[in-house]
Amino acid sequence: MTVRPALSVVAPCFNEEGVLPEFLARVGAVLDRLGSGLGGTAEIVVVDDGSRDRTWETMTKAAAQDSRIVAVRLMRNHGHQLALTAGLSICRGERILIIDADLQDPPELLPDMMALMDGIDGKGGADVVYGQRRAREGESLFKRATAAAFYRLIGRMTDVEIPLDAGDFRLVTRRVLDLLLAMPERHRFIRGMVAWIGGRQVPIVYDRKPRAAGESKYPLSKMIRFAADAITAFSVVPLMASMTIGWIMAAVGFAFFVYSIVGWLIGHTLPGWTSLMAAIGVLGGMQFLMLGIIGAYLGRLYDQSKGRPLFMIREIVDGRGGGPE
Repeated sequence: MTVRPALSVVAPCFNEEGVLPEFLARVGAVLDRLGSGLGGTAEIVVVDDGSRDRTWETMTKAAAQDSRIVAVRLMRNHGHQLALTAGLSICRGERILIIDADLQDPPELLPDMMALMDGIDGKGGADVVYGQRRAREGESLFKRATAAAFYRLIGRMTDVEIPLDAGDFRLVTRRVLDLLLAMPERHRFIRGMVAWIGGRQVPIVYDRKPRAAGESKYPLSKMIRFAADAITAFSVVPLMASMTIGWIMAAVGFAFFVYSIVGWLIGHTLPGWTSLMAAIGVLGGMQFLMLGIIGAYLGRLYDQSKGRPLFMIREIVDGRGGGPE
């Protein structure tokens, strides 16, 4: 029976050629310092999410030099959350550190996260230790404002308590990971899924640094899609809101109907064009809005019903000498 590593570090990567060597060096240095404190071996699982630069070549070269590195190459770009899921499905550790390769989240926090999970705080061990951002350096005011609004909006719309200002940077136990991997959602919001699992989840507060190299992989369009996935995965509030709006618009339409009939009975000439266009514009716009909300949920149900794989792996290069798979 193969003995599990004590720790797996999992990092999805997309066009991270510029920062990947430094990331691997810093993670490796942290693992070296932990040494026997891990109580066993460690592995670093890096996932190439269909990069267009030399990210894969950088990974395989690093794997040839460090037996702890496992390089996973996907068939195409699947997006951050599915690339992360691929890495989580490959890793074998008893504890798993989820981290991005851009070094905005410092791997040097790992010893403190391990200590919280060990329970030296006097309150018992944690199932999840998540990074909670105190400051976000190097980010625009717009991004900080929209991120803050998003976390507070999703917190109000769901029954699950999702920590504020916390991304995917976290340390989880193998038990939590097994429960996470058992969830079949295609449109994944992993930080929310981990929060839904429950258990003892404790924060570790830190200042998020600017990217060490490269550019953000989350432009506004991807941020909007990510927010839509999060809301539709954890809340039916938009559907309930569409029903409420429907009742309101039905009442408005009925009021226009009564107004028209009364005007006809008492012989008033109605100013047709303005009132008619206003009514059609308001009612038609709200109907399309409600249909759009319903369509977003139906589209996700359709994607889920097809049962296709969440991701497709092209090859795996194992630093222990396993070679391509």
